[in-house]
Amino acid sequence: MSKERVNSQPQQFLPLPHAQVIVTLSCVLLTMFLAALDQTIVSTATPRIIADLGGFDRYTWITTGYLVASTTAAPIVGRLSDMYGRKWFFVGSVFVFIIGSILCGISHDMTQLIFFRVLQGLGGGTIMAVTFIVIADLFPPEERGKYMGMLAACFGLSSVIGPTLGGFLTDNLSWHWVFFVNVPLAGPVIFLLIKYFPDNQGATDPIKRRIDYVGMILLIISVVGLMIGLSWGGVQYGWGSPQVVSVLSIGVVASAVLIVVELKAPNPTLELALFRERMVSIGLVLTLLTGFAMFGAIIFVPLYFQGVLGASATSSGTFLTPMMLGVVFGATLSGQVLSRTGGHFRIQSLVGIFVLAVGVFLFTTLGNEASFMRAVVYIVILGFGLGSTFPTLTIAVQNFTPPESIGAATSLTQFARTIGGLIGLSTLGSVLSSRFVARVESDIDQAGIVVPQAVLENLKSNPRALVDSEAGTAMLKNLGLNVPSDTLVHVVGVMKGSLSGAIDDVFNVSLIVLLVALAVTVLLNKTGFRKRDGPESQA
Repeated sequence: MSKERVNSQPQQFLPLPHAQVIVTLSCVLLTMFLAALDQTIVSTATPRIIADLGGFDRYTWITTGYLVASTTAAPIVGRLSDMYGRKWFFVGSVFVFIIGSILCGISHDMTQLIFFRVLQGLGGGTIMAVTFIVIADLFPPEERGKYMGMLAACFGLSSVIGPTLGGFLTDNLSWHWVFFVNVPLAGPVIFLLIKYFPDNQGATDPIKRRIDYVGMILLIISVVGLMIGLSWGGVQYGWGSPQVVSVLSIGVVASAVLIVVELKAPNPTLELALFRERMVSIGLVLTLLTGFAMFGAIIFVPLYFQGVLGASATSSGTFLTPMMLGVVFGATLSGQVLSRTGGHFRIQSLVGIFVLAVGVFLFTTLGNEASFMRAVVYIVILGFGLGSTFPTLTIAVQNFTPPESIGAATSLTQFARTIGGLIGLSTLGSVLSSRFVARVESDIDQAGIVVPQAVLENLKSNPRALVDSEAGTAMLKNLGLNVPSDTLVHVVGVMKGSLSGAIDDVFNVSLIVLLVALAVTVLLNKTGFRKRDGPESQA
């Protein structure tokens, strides 16, 4: 196998032997499978983690912490890999990811778990960012759709396996094993990466190798400040509280300063000049909006099935499987259509986002009781919409970006997707928490149930009885209260209806965001892959 060093700039894709391309692509798919498996395997275990460690008000931070880290890592690593090559960033990210997985598995409280999820996110964010860049390095524009579809299929496969495996491990062993399960895969993957991943030199111009330290620091401050403020608002503190206002202000000010600094920086971390290309700007906005809906669906669907329908962790994972099969089918079909038809970006984006919006709307009609077949149909529709938008928007951005900026543009796409997910999780988490508390108080009063205030407050802050039939009895015992079991059952039944209504509110917010995305989509170009020697726009 050739080990000669190749330079990705100014070439649009690496001139590697066919065999090395195949092996490199296989390594990338294996590595992405690791990172994607961890995201999906945790989703069905999260309610049980909350039941064990407490901290219902920080429910979304198990995922938000991961996404904050991956969000900041993506654009930084994208630029650094352009400057110094991609190989060792990729290999190092796998090491960081596995170390984070082990530490998450041995966490004893919610604070530890969130901290180690951040570490895991640094590794996972780097893996995802470099993966999409490598696809642009290896293949010309007209072929990328097929391989982006393969990446989405790989993600979908891990998503199909992950929830069911996570539920099985949670029900039969413990939630700790959802973090340990991917460790044995690390050795073979790292070996293949070291042996076969092409070792490109990166940029040769000294200016292009200059690190933008100020931009990196400002990026981290702005993202962390905004996300912490969004997570706290309406949950731990009021939106007008000094804590939320001060943290959000820091994030907003840092973002404003970041824009000014990056416009003047000779080699900025965020290459804002890319936004001058209309297709890039619109594609990134749509990626952010669909990311909002995507992460909300993946996280809150398991909560609905466990908390409202009373499904076990394994069963809720089974419900996620049809959605991910829809993602695989939608992404694969969309990628193939893009490659075969020359890139009908506007039409394919409109269809994908419309189907996604229909799926979100249908999910709000499930209510407290839903048949398995009805739920499966709705979730498949939702998944198909998610999958079909994935390759379309990424390739639209890549194909209207100058060859020398492919890495920066691709990392911005990942940045936009995860920023959208972070905003979605923070916003929707706040909606869920505030609406759940408000609905519980109203529904209990309307039902005329008399229950000690200590029990009600405990259930609102950490409703373990919704996911664990034995949790209610244990809670009463710990509180030293004597409440009839039938009363507790009645309260839990009312609370499940309250949770169902709160989740409906969450998906209604997602639906509004998707309607905005549909309006933005009409601004996309109708069609047109750019030529290999430069960008080409076609209105």
